Amino acid sequence: MNNLDAGRRQTLALAGVLQAAQLVHEMAQRGLVDQHTFATSIESILVTDPETFEEIYGGDLFNLRPGASALRKILLKKKDIHPNILRYAVGILVLQTKLSKDKAMLTALGERLNAIQAQAQHFNPTHENIVAALAGLYQDTLSTFSFRVQVQGDPQILQQQVYADKIRALLLAGVRSAMLWQQAGGKRWKLIFARKRLLRDLDQLGFKS
Repeated sequence: MNNLDAGRRQTLALAGVLQAAQLVHEMAQRGLVDQHTFATSIESILVTDPETFEEIYGGDLFNLRPGASALRKILLKKKDIHPNILRYAVGILVLQTKLSKDKAMLTALGERLNAIQAQAQHFNPTHENIVAALAGLYQDTLSTFSFRVQVQGDPQILQQQVYADKIRALLLAGVRSAMLWQQAGGKRWKLIFARKRLLRDLDQLGFKS
């Protein structure tokens, strides 16, 4: 999977985190998201043995364009990005750090994910049964930590199981990207000093403003 250097893998994985966070925000506020972008995030959870980094995100890095755009706005301190998106992204990184230190949970998560992958062979990855299974996996593992990502939105949306499942599955997708970021050498404290490098990577990867 090392067809890209570690720095670019970090940048793309952060875009994946931001993309999931943005989708969580949109789903919680409106109950509507771009279906192709949603599919890119959900399907990334199920690709666990890729040959290339692109394969994780549907075979085309430009499937991460919404997340890359959100990442650029945050790096440039633009005011037209909702603060909840950054808050969700930070929360996802915190969850991933906690997960990486819990070997038993990592094992349990991997075993459950194998079963969901088998199930996904019979359904579209974004089928409600698969999304519900991924949401259940998130609920049984990551949501048991004392730290939780608190999602804000329209109560009428958040109270409906179908939307709650999609939000939990998207948070799991965010953690998947956060794991890729860490595996490429990403550390939260380094983000303070990485702004210029991340912006340069986004430009060189074709995600120009």
